[in-house]
Amino acid sequence: MTNEIKRIAILSTKALVLVCALYANTALSQSGGPEMATAKTAKVEARGAKTMISTANPMATKAGAEMLAQGGSAVDAAIAASLVLGLVEPQSSGIGGGGFMLHYDGKSHQIATYDGRETAPGNTTPNHFMGPDGKPIGFIAAITAGRVVGTPGQVALLYHAHKLHGHLPWAKLFEPAIKLAADGFPVPNRLGTFLVSFRQYIEPFPDMRAYLYKESGEPYAIGSLLKNPAYAETLRDIAAHGPDAFYKGPRAERIVAAIAKAIDNGPMPIAERISLDDLANYKVVDRDPACSNYRTHKICTMGPPGSGGLAVLQSLGQLESFDLGKAPFDPRATHLMMEASRRAFADRELYVGDPAFVSVPVAGMLDAAYLKSRADTIDPDKVAMPKVPAGIPPGVDVQPSPGLNGEKPSTSHLSVVDANGNAVAMTQSIETVFGSRIMVDGFILNNHLTDFTFVPERDGKPVANAPGPLKRPRSTMAPTIATDKSGKLEMVLGSPGGSAIAGFVLKTIIAHYDWGMGAQASVDFPVALNRNGDTEIEADTPLVDIKPALEAMGHKVNVIKIDSGLNLIVRSKDGMLTGASDPRRDGIAIGSN
Repeated sequence: MTNEIKRIAILSTKALVLVCALYANTALSQSGGPEMATAKTAKVEARGAKTMISTANPMATKAGAEMLAQGGSAVDAAIAASLVLGLVEPQSSGIGGGGFMLHYDGKSHQIATYDGRETAPGNTTPNHFMGPDGKPIGFIAAITAGRVVGTPGQVALLYHAHKLHGHLPWAKLFEPAIKLAADGFPVPNRLGTFLVSFRQYIEPFPDMRAYLYKESGEPYAIGSLLKNPAYAETLRDIAAHGPDAFYKGPRAERIVAAIAKAIDNGPMPIAERISLDDLANYKVVDRDPACSNYRTHKICTMGPPGSGGLAVLQSLGQLESFDLGKAPFDPRATHLMMEASRRAFADRELYVGDPAFVSVPVAGMLDAAYLKSRADTIDPDKVAMPKVPAGIPPGVDVQPSPGLNGEKPSTSHLSVVDANGNAVAMTQSIETVFGSRIMVDGFILNNHLTDFTFVPERDGKPVANAPGPLKRPRSTMAPTIATDKSGKLEMVLGSPGGSAIAGFVLKTIIAHYDWGMGAQASVDFPVALNRNGDTEIEADTPLVDIKPALEAMGHKVNVIKIDSGLNLIVRSKDGMLTGASDPRRDGIAIGSN
């Protein structure tokens, strides 16, 4: 075992041992900025022979574990945990947003994917984010405007999955979140830190200010009791009446009215905001998973409009041509990962959008010969060019124009395995921190339409991810399930982090499969990112030591604070489950025997 791996192993075996520290989210040291809301806290793996759940918050993990203990399915546990996350992590996700879910069937080994991504209003035009001067409005100006709210898909996603895979009654799954919202919950470390650092951004929004701050204007402190009776009432209504209590009737009217009253920066046709018809007609889409092989394993993830999973699979497909060695802090291994990621992001930006509107060459992007040809352009010893062009995978008829958009690092992920061997990987989000900051009935609405490319056309060619009516914006959310080639479950994972999600998932897979790390060590392992530009390495980690070597290879290296939130479950060959939660967030894993 190398010294570097020993350092990771030591980090993974230390943990806070007081239950009160876990469940009251005792204050941790702060980094002072929203990019890294909490300092790392050592976590210990959870083990179980029967069930496992790992989420970004102890209260959510506990809610899901309670459902598993009562005979609930992986989907049941995911729903209960999701509803609690929307309460205790309102800055990251909730029923005002959307998500992607992967479901693994323990008997058939089949993987299904469910798209609960938000949709643009029915009257959205390609110029949705263009100003009267013919230029795109600024991202910062757009993020809290009514124009950025997509039709939320999360409630429909949870209900759809429950109909297919639920065991416990629908209403039962709401009980933990309703109780916490009505009786109060201790403000978690992460939320409490954001209430301090984001105070000026919440101040203009009276509903959020009234909920999250005292009458004196001071934020609720970490560990203090916070109640959300409006959210409790919303959940009671949905528990009793299903999704119609959200997508139709008085609550839908309040959602539409709140969006219409929101601050808009610049002119915008009223018709391009969410309507009652948009809400009433929202549908979850069942999609085929995107899958490919990596060495002796099969990796499956979300296909378009998801792009993060494709970036992971493309990166792995290129890296299969190389031996990454057994020393994780070897500059050559990091260099190869960055070069593979650089090429995957070039393809992502050019080709991926909503498959109902654009032809995404998924099969060609994952074609082994195509990825080998991309790998052949990687120099193992140096950077050939700082920004690479996209390739031309098999099946491309018309090449669109690339266009960048600004996914921001918020979001939340959970992983579950139930007693029957079924598994769920679900990533859910409201986009930027606290979403649009438009609050309705105790929950915050998303601002996910900012994931569209603001400029709909470049060089006379349409952009694949341009806005459009009822279109789903591209997302880097990458819930992932890995199996052996016979279909037996090996890993369930995912992460928040905006466009960096692909890098978080990629390094975790490589840490486990190539470098032989356990679950917690794979999650703890620091991340390096390349999104077809500069290479970014995680501050205050051993990766900083290889910065000079990477620069000598031609990388322009930036040392940054990283805000991921991985939740991983590993199943060993003997069936034992190991759960790990990211030290960069508040979460824990809980298993049962």
